Amino acid sequence: MQERGSAFQTISFPLLYVITEDVAVSPTGRRRSHEEVARAAAAGGASLIQIRDKSASTRRLVEVTQRCVDIMRSSNGLLFVNDRLDVALASGAHGVHLGDDDMPIAAARGMAGDRLLIGASVASVQEAEAAVEAGADYVSVGAIYSTSTKLDAGDPIGCEPIRQIKAAVNVPVAAIGGISLENVHLVVDAGADMICVVSAVTRAEDMTDATKNLLHWMKTERGD
Repeated sequence: MQERGSAFQTISFPLLYVITEDVAVSPTGRRRSHEEVARAAAAGGASLIQIRDKSASTRRLVEVTQRCVDIMRSSNGLLFVNDRLDVALASGAHGVHLGDDDMPIAAARGMAGDRLLIGASVASVQEAEAAVEAGADYVSVGAIYSTSTKLDAGDPIGCEPIRQIKAAVNVPVAAIGGISLENVHLVVDAGADMICVVSAVTRAEDMTDATKNLLHWMKTERGD
């Protein structure tokens, strides 16, 4: 496993960050596994995948995550786990993402040391600064736009908080919530280092093509 911090040095920003679902389904209603989503998104150029599963047993989640770690390593990408520090450590994942109700950042950093990158959900400049001081390697803000994926995401906040948080912290800033082909250019223009999507990829007819299309518009906005 790469040491903390060095993993981010192998990829360029802004990057596409795809988050899986407990039950991802295709437009025709077919269930898609975490591995299928990771493989398709990696093939399309996604640099980072987060496994988000609130229903799987610990054993199954470790096994699934290990397989997804292998998928992402083959494409020089990163694999994160949502919430579960124990699963991230046991599976060899690159990092863990922690929300408001999860383990405190400082406690997680104390347990993980430099073995994991840690991401933190924040809602303000003050929360972002506190998360970084506690040991977060990146912060995530949202919901930028309306989203049906996470029902407790709250009202959309728009892109201005991205700019405010970017100006206040010296770690990458991720943006999440309702990001799609129609608005991804606005999120990149606001300065987001990580563009987080769920349904824009996991529920697309062709997940690899959806990933490629998002990256195309991200690069277009950046001027590549």
